[in-house]
Amino acid sequence: MNLTPELDDLKEEIKAHAMDCGLDFFDVVFEMCTYDQINQIAALGGFPTRYPHWKFGMEYERLSKSYQWGLAKIYEMVINNDPCYAYLMISNPLVDQKLVIAHVYAHSDFFKNNCFFAHTSRKAIDEMANHGARIRSYSERHGHERVEAFLDCCLSIENLIDIHSTGIRRQDPVKGQTRFLEEPDEELEKVQRIRSKDYMDRFVNPTEFLEAKKQELEDARKKKKRIPAEPEHDVLHFLIEYAPLEPWQRDVLAIVREEAYYFAPQWMTKIMNEGWATYWHSRMMTEHLCTDHEIVDFADHHSGTVAQPPGQINPYKVGVELFRDIEERWNKGRHGPAWEDCDDYKKRRDWDTKAMEGRAKIFEVRKFHNDVTFIDAFLTPEFCEEHRLYGYAFNPKTGQYEITSRDFDDIKRQLLGNLTNGGQPFIYVQDANYKNRGELYLRHRFEGVELKTDHARDTLRNLNVIWSRPVHLETFVGGKGKLLSFDGNEHKESEIAVEAEEHAALA
Repeated sequence: MNLTPELDDLKEEIKAHAMDCGLDFFDVVFEMCTYDQINQIAALGGFPTRYPHWKFGMEYERLSKSYQWGLAKIYEMVINNDPCYAYLMISNPLVDQKLVIAHVYAHSDFFKNNCFFAHTSRKAIDEMANHGARIRSYSERHGHERVEAFLDCCLSIENLIDIHSTGIRRQDPVKGQTRFLEEPDEELEKVQRIRSKDYMDRFVNPTEFLEAKKQELEDARKKKKRIPAEPEHDVLHFLIEYAPLEPWQRDVLAIVREEAYYFAPQWMTKIMNEGWATYWHSRMMTEHLCTDHEIVDFADHHSGTVAQPPGQINPYKVGVELFRDIEERWNKGRHGPAWEDCDDYKKRRDWDTKAMEGRAKIFEVRKFHNDVTFIDAFLTPEFCEEHRLYGYAFNPKTGQYEITSRDFDDIKRQLLGNLTNGGQPFIYVQDANYKNRGELYLRHRFEGVELKTDHARDTLRNLNVIWSRPVHLETFVGGKGKLLSFDGNEHKESEIAVEAEEHAALA
């Protein structure tokens, strides 16, 4: 559905304001949708077409009921694509349409310029449609139930990727290796003695030295034989390389992995992305777009967007306020050694060097940071105190979240812990030939939060389908090392001797 002439003119006006603000965005195509159409698109992750799967229908039902019962309302959606596609709800009043269009242009600027989106496909709509066509063709050839069951297994482990692998080369790519067999390396077959005269040999190459060399060679030989040679964080990539899959299964797993990497930057930058868009829509609305009779409605809707209930983190609220705080600090020069070393309350309160570098700084932050580095670099004790950020924990006795700490270090640690790796556990492939029987051995890097055992068991069951042999997961439960196993028929759990420090030191 095309925009009305009024909205089309408004779009061009807001685009001009966005460019004047310094935003650099993709071309944006706006589509008008009914609430039912926008729920359908939202259920598919914002794309007009995806592969067939029951999870999309389940999400559509959730969104529809939330809207019908007045629990939630979708104001806009925008896709990281070139051109960007954005959807507006036809029933929204004009003031909301203005807000949404301004919000969308800021999102598009973030997609285009943030470095964590640089690796993502800018033709995602076409690629998602292609993925859907490929999976539908597999369903026709191999049976819908069989393909959907395998897709269920793949989706249950879609979070087992290495989100930083797009910018860091962890290891050399595999070149022609067989699954569990390598040719012996002649360099590892003999101890290299230091050349010396015969009469000096026992001094230059003492027994202790040769024994140590032999042990190094033995360790290197074991490491070279093990697959993977180093713990592999990108579990999906490892399975694509080594799991005994049919070609169509390997392609389905590759599709799930490719889409996981496409969506990863969005949850890596949720606070920044929404904060950036909220920052700019609020500026454009208050400075250029709102008429006198619209300003109260805008303030009402905007306040709902940035409302932050106790015990929860609203990414819109934290993001926009932190961007504003950065801009003010750099405008007044409240950063650097001189500022950090000043402990005089009056001087800090009145500190203003008239540097006026805030606008340039927030554009720099928008380009180079994700949520973890954003919080780590720019969160301050003053910010936490002003916006009432505290450490919270769930109290099972009261059934409520309660404040556990007002200490800045504790607050920051809890925030970063929730954001690191998207709040997902760190799982590594440790050994693909465990017990010399081709069994898959995974390791959980324990960082203070235990795995949910029931979820872990379901995941092992699905991994067993993909790997077709027993799978094991080493973790840390109740202060003890645990080995969770599934052999295709039953689950087993056993205690193992392992220290938590080993998990923390992994990778």
